[in-house]
Amino acid sequence: LVTIPSVVIPITIAAFAAYAFAWLEFPGRRFFFTVVVGLMVVPLQMSLIPLLRLYTQMDLNGTFLGIWLAHTGFGLPLAIFLLFGYISTLPGEIIESARVDGASPLTTFTRLVLPLSVPVIASFAIFQFLWVWNDLLVALVFLGTSENVAVLTPRLQALVGRRGEQWQVLTAGAFVAMAVPLFVFFSLQRYFVRGLTAGSVKG
Repeated sequence: LVTIPSVVIPITIAAFAAYAFAWLEFPGRRFFFTVVVGLMVVPLQMSLIPLLRLYTQMDLNGTFLGIWLAHTGFGLPLAIFLLFGYISTLPGEIIESARVDGASPLTTFTRLVLPLSVPVIASFAIFQFLWVWNDLLVALVFLGTSENVAVLTPRLQALVGRRGEQWQVLTAGAFVAMAVPLFVFFSLQRYFVRGLTAGSVKG
């Protein structure tokens, strides 16, 4: 309920944004891309209290929509940066030929750019999935520990006991919780290295 939307939403937004920054001309393109890159160095801990106040005013605190938006906002800068590094290195002849054939920017993106960008999308999907699946801080701040919304990590923390005497239960539960991330990683590992290195060398 938390991890899958928190992976799909930022990937969808970042793919459109990276394509726009790489191949579309619009006013302020370099400025907005610089802002996106600059947001990567801002620690997410700095925004927890302002976001929590905003969520309290909008009645989003303790809801799945709120944590989806939080994970999307925290993951978007890295997603846009990674996808931009890959999409900007695609051969320009492909984009130009699509324009000559009368394809709209949306058609070019969905029919050409998106299928060619599967490796880098899979690479970021691994990063985002592992981060959200193992997240404790954001889940505690924006969801809490109530029975109807508590995710895996706060429940694992509760296994220790009030006096911290049940570490063997925690380690057993953590070992079982590792099964899903390992399955996702091994399923997408063939795209992992290719997606990370494809945008690093140009020419």
